[in-house]
Amino acid sequence: SPFQEFFDEFFDSLPDGEGPGRGERSVQSLGSGFVIDAEEGIIVTNNHVIAEGDSFTVALADRREFEAELLLADERTDLAILKIDPGSEQLPTLSFGDSDALEVGDLVLAIGNPFGVGQTVTSGIVSALARTQVGVSDYQFFIQTDAAINPGNSGGALVTMDGRLVGVNTAIFSRSGGSIGIGFAIPANMVRLVVASAQDGGNGRVVRPWLGASVQSITSELAQSLGLDRPGGALIGDVYPGGPADRAGLETGDVIRRLDVHDIVDENTLRYRLATREIGSSVEVEYLRAGRQRTGTL
Repeated sequence: SPFQEFFDEFFDSLPDGEGPGRGERSVQSLGSGFVIDAEEGIIVTNNHVIAEGDSFTVALADRREFEAELLLADERTDLAILKIDPGSEQLPTLSFGDSDALEVGDLVLAIGNPFGVGQTVTSGIVSALARTQVGVSDYQFFIQTDAAINPGNSGGALVTMDGRLVGVNTAIFSRSGGSIGIGFAIPANMVRLVVASAQDGGNGRVVRPWLGASVQSITSELAQSLGLDRPGGALIGDVYPGGPADRAGLETGDVIRRLDVHDIVDENTLRYRLATREIGSSVEVEYLRAGRQRTGTL
């Protein structure tokens, strides 16, 4: 407002430290989260909720408050893990569901604290799966839902009707800033990996599987030049000698079409499917070379 602009200009003209609150500035952020492990006091939220924070307070729906320690902040997935010490207090928890078992049309609930009004539950359906063009994290692979998600819902849980966690509400598509029925959640299978890294004492970082090759999505033009009937898959570029892709027999120009039972639609799908595999595990890869289908093991 013009009045706010006037006062901002007035106080900015004063010497440092003069005027109300003109010394050291304190900024507060509010978001949602949920308890995934009551015994260890593990809280999951979004990284952008706690980014640049110096101290953290977790407030439960019953108004109990706890000081929290930041265990892990992962910008690449936009997830953060906090830890509280509840002592003898009982904490409500969520159990992991299998986000790969979701189907379009499944009923889901979004739980969070929109606009800071308090714990709120909204309902909707799974609108789409494997959205890879959202662009709010390095791993672009999201569940889309029409359950109402608003500012403040970030970090809240997306759950199935039997109360299992299938996603973390992270972003909305909106021209007004409010919900228009297009919300996005990080799949629970990715969340599970980040939580495990925090609990395993990963020194504040996530250890992820490595393909050992550069890849790119198959466009219409590439599909035509490679003799494919449609775009889809991930094209292998440089292969690093001695890496997993090299050991699996992959070469430059191969097109990965499937990992285990999962179709590979594009580069982002491949990155997600690899990132959610356990370190040290193996995966069967199906690929095309000169139009012929081949298989290998990563």
